[in-house]
This record gives sequence, C-alpha cells and structure tokens, in this order.
Amino acid sequence: MSWNIADRALVSWLGTPDTDIGWCGYETASTPDAVWLLHAMYEHDSAPSELTYNDVRQHRLAAGSKEPFSLPGLAEIDARSVEIGSSVGRSRHPGPGWRRLRWAELADRLGEQPVPEGMLPCYRCLPGATTNGSWPVSIRPPAEGSLDRESWHVLLEVLTACSPRGAATPCVAYFGPGASGEFDTGITVSGPLGSAAELYDHPGGQGSPSNLWAADRSWITWSDWDLWGTKVTGPPEVVAAVLGSSELEGLRLSWG
Repeated sequence: MSWNIADRALVSWLGTPDTDIGWCGYETASTPDAVWLLHAMYEHDSAPSELTYNDVRQHRLAAGSKEPFSLPGLAEIDARSVEIGSSVGRSRHPGPGWRRLRWAELADRLGEQPVPEGMLPCYRCLPGATTNGSWPVSIRPPAEGSLDRESWHVLLEVLTACSPRGAATPCVAYFGPGASGEFDTGITVSGPLGSAAELYDHPGGQGSPSNLWAADRSWITWSDWDLWGTKVTGPPEVVAAVLGSSELEGLRLSWG
C-alpha cells in the first residue's frame, strides 16, 4: 500500500483529541466553495415495490431466524426496531438487474426535495419512499458513512484533473473512530493522490475515508459516518468539475 501511517498532528487544523476527536469525521467549512456528493442508490424494476426490508426482517424473525447480532438486555428493542434497508460503509453497484436511481429522479417522482431545507443528506431524506421508515426491497438506498466505490473512483479522477500536481499531489486521509475502531485517535495516513483509490479498502477504514485533503489544503472531502452524502470543499473549479460529472450526483446546499 502506498499510504503510510502519519502523525496525528496533521489533523490538528481540523480538530484535536483534546477538543474534538472527529468521531464521525471532521465537518468542513463551505469556503471557498462546496458541493455535496449524494451516495448512490439503485432500483430493480422487477422487485416487489410493496414489500419493505422490515417486512422481510419480520418474516424472517417469525420463521425463527435469529438477528445477526444482539446486545444483552436489548432483545425487546431489537424485536421492535425497524430495518431501514441501508448499508453502512463500503458499497457498490449491486449487479445485473439494478440501475442507478438518482436522488433527483426519485424526488421528482415523490414530489419532494432530495434534501429538505436545513437538513444534510441522511436517512431522514426522501421519506415518501419509505413505509414506517423502511425502504422497499425494489430500491437499494444509499450507504451511510461512505461514498459508493464507483463514485469514489470518479471523484478521485476529478480531483486529480483539478490539482496542479495531478496524481503526484501529496494528500492526507483521516479515518475517524466511528469508521476505524481506533477510539482514541482515529487513523491518519498520507500518500499520493494517484493511489488514493486503495484507501477504499484500507484495513483501518470501511470505505471512503472520513476526510481526505490535499496537503496544501486547497480541497478537502468529508464522509461523515452518519450521513448519506460526502461533502467536497475547494475552489470553484473543483466544485464545478464535480457538478459537471455525469457519473456523480452533486448538490449544492446553501445551509450546509
């Protein structure tokens, strides 16, 4: 791997363990410009749209299946909880029969905003698509905490094209405790932008890093462990390139 463990001090401009450990990643400012990349969702035309992920879970439990994991004393809570249908961490195109479903397309279908005013991209968005909070099995909702693999690769291509040093651009990546399991400090690594694709499978993370930035701080990404979107902050030309990519779904949020 081209990325090596780096000094935690490289993250100090975002926050320090004494004040903010960046559990879910460090929230970034919106200057000079910013855009949100919406994590990919997919739709299968032949899957039953009236059946939800929670219906499937309840049928499974009624048949005697056990939950994949449980915590002591939480059996009743588990039985009453709702299976949303979203995954956490790494995700990718699910394969034959599935097509990319843009947030904008689904929002138009529902007569809703992709991301309601004042909100960030998360599981609370597009409520009209769900039944009691659970998505239909005909849709794979966006993954929480990480860009999908395909969008991550395209984003890196955009950032490489917009960076004066291209693939040789020195960068730093941070995996927050929520993503890395290193609860005291998270994991900080450094390496060249040209090999940042391998960060998606870094053993210290679970997909796109919580934050990735050029060493000169000209741009930075933020994949919060609790969100369905990744924020890209940088000069207007970077934001324009992200918005102009046909393979990415970018959205400006004036409040975020």
